[in-house]
Amino acid sequence: MAQIGFKSNTGVIRDNNEDACFVIPSHNVYVVADGVGGNNAGEIASRTCVRGVAEYVAANPIEKCMEDQEIYEYFNRCLRLVNDEIYQMGRKHKENKGMATTAVIAYIRDDTAYVVNVGDSRAYLYRGGRLSQITEDHTYVNELLRNGVITTEEAENHNQKNVITRAVGAELTVKADFFQTQLEKGDIVMLCSDGLYGEVEEQKLVEILDKKNTMSGTCTRLVEEAIRCGGRDNITVVCLKI
Repeated sequence: MAQIGFKSNTGVIRDNNEDACFVIPSHNVYVVADGVGGNNAGEIASRTCVRGVAEYVAANPIEKCMEDQEIYEYFNRCLRLVNDEIYQMGRKHKENKGMATTAVIAYIRDDTAYVVNVGDSRAYLYRGGRLSQITEDHTYVNELLRNGVITTEEAENHNQKNVITRAVGAELTVKADFFQTQLEKGDIVMLCSDGLYGEVEEQKLVEILDKKNTMSGTCTRLVEEAIRCGGRDNITVVCLKI
């Protein structure tokens, strides 16, 4: 069974935490969400998302899925239900108008990580001193980058780099991306909101992940570093050591 750690912090600038996370070790499912919307709407959206995923997993054991395609369809159904709930909440209550959330979900089975994402919360794989991003951000800037309109350096400093192009609850339907990664003993799968990777340079992330700490201690150290670097956003991280 994987070693697990998780941590969430409001950061230095924000008044409330619009991030949320949930770990379901009994089913090997892990979720990070980062809400968007005025007032407390982002906070409501992210918490509704992680609660919805947790309730779906509890009511529909994922272990019954035998094939890869069944796992993808499982999370598609789950996110459709969650998306509908958040979308309807945004329509019914004026103060929640525009509410939505990112979501990144990891399901670990044997030596495979199945990862689902919507928005710009990320999943990474850390192995042997190297950190690689599993997911791809659904952002305006990443689309420009993919199409060769801007360079990596320009993307890092772009004034619209936080504009997301997909989110759970933003529209009537939701489209998730799916990834599958083979795991080795000692690997760390890290899920996080942009409050972590947007503040801490990759080399520093590697340095912290490389320490022989518990996963709980690693998550604490990662959040502390994000705060030290400015803490301009909410920070959430889940780490799983295989």
